[in-house]
Amino acid sequence: MSFFALGVNHQTASVELREQIAFNPERLSQILAEQSHNHDLNDMVVVSTCNRTEVYAMTDNADMVLNWLAQSNGIDVKQLLNHVYRYENADAVSHLMRVASGLDSLMLGEPQILGQVKSALSIAKNSEVVSPNLNRIFEYAFYAAKRVRSETAVGSHAVSMGYAVAQLALQVFSKPDQLTIMVVAAGEMNSLVAKHLAEMGVAKVLICNRGTERAEKLAQEIAHRVDVEIIPFNQLAENLYRADVISSCTGSLHQIISYADVKTALKKRRYQQMLMVDLAVPRDIEPKVEDLDGVYLYGVDDLQSVIDENLAQRRQAAVEAEVMVNQLVTQLVTRQKVREAGSTIHAFRQKSEEMSQQELEHALHRIRSGEDSAEVLKDFSHRLTQKLLHPTSILLREAAQAEDPDHFEWMQEKLDDIFQCQRKPKFSK
Repeated sequence: MSFFALGVNHQTASVELREQIAFNPERLSQILAEQSHNHDLNDMVVVSTCNRTEVYAMTDNADMVLNWLAQSNGIDVKQLLNHVYRYENADAVSHLMRVASGLDSLMLGEPQILGQVKSALSIAKNSEVVSPNLNRIFEYAFYAAKRVRSETAVGSHAVSMGYAVAQLALQVFSKPDQLTIMVVAAGEMNSLVAKHLAEMGVAKVLICNRGTERAEKLAQEIAHRVDVEIIPFNQLAENLYRADVISSCTGSLHQIISYADVKTALKKRRYQQMLMVDLAVPRDIEPKVEDLDGVYLYGVDDLQSVIDENLAQRRQAAVEAEVMVNQLVTQLVTRQKVREAGSTIHAFRQKSEEMSQQELEHALHRIRSGEDSAEVLKDFSHRLTQKLLHPTSILLREAAQAEDPDHFEWMQEKLDDIFQCQRKPKFSK
């Protein structure tokens, strides 16, 4: 039984194809529950995000996994063949660890993927399609991801605009739980800003958007973490004073936050400091605002230079992380081999015990029949030795006949070491 990782991601498939084979949690739970009755393929975890859909499975047939992935989404398997990557055993373990650690992400080191992989394992376990062996591999991958996060800097530098704004807010203000944030426009960029800051525990988020639909959608997404208020766009200027941090990204052709508006807001705040981030091009905030005491104004270029530097640092840290992952893969594979060897040794010992018992019963029967006990014991020793050494003799003979002589020499050397250890006299104290 081999461990396979098979799937597509942002590097191998278009967004259209990724959409075709994506699973939402509800549908995935249902499909996996049905799969639990399939004896040929019932040990698997499916990770499905906007950037990847991957199947991790214990099976003897990777093609079966590929066919399942295609059939489950109602597409021809030929559509996947040129886009699917496939890893087996140690390579599959390495891939899983890299995914969980954020080393294989579109945004290097992004932290969300670990939670998504954990959620995928949870769905599979609830559907009863995860064996103890597969679960051990995933738990070790989580351990590897934790090591990468805590012992390298691969995830410690802001490399997205949204995260950079959140980090900037923490640098300017020492107590995030007392901050009120205003996002002007609820597009993708500001949604990320709001979500990052909500996760960091700010007190309140004000959403100011031209339409209500996007504002309400963003509010629903973060309301479980933070107090949220939606402000009409025509009331932007009169509400500026309420915000400690303002992130604006409207896409307007004209500046929407003026020097006079901010000056008035500062006066209402009794000149408590404000952080203003202008993510828009053309700019939303009048550049002259930077001259006001107590206002920190950052633009796209300011943040981009920080992001570029941080991304370079992440890439450098990723080299260290890759070395760590390779070491951890080796450790896990070694542990698995030892575990497998343990079961093989147990089976061999059990078989040896059965042979010994058979020979003993045969010898006792001969003694009861009146045969000379010394001769019987001598014959018993010879027969048992021959049976026990027979498998080893076959292995040595096959190794000697193999094209690669190293295997035979290794076995010969190890056996000599074992026999020498057994010949060492034991000294009593």
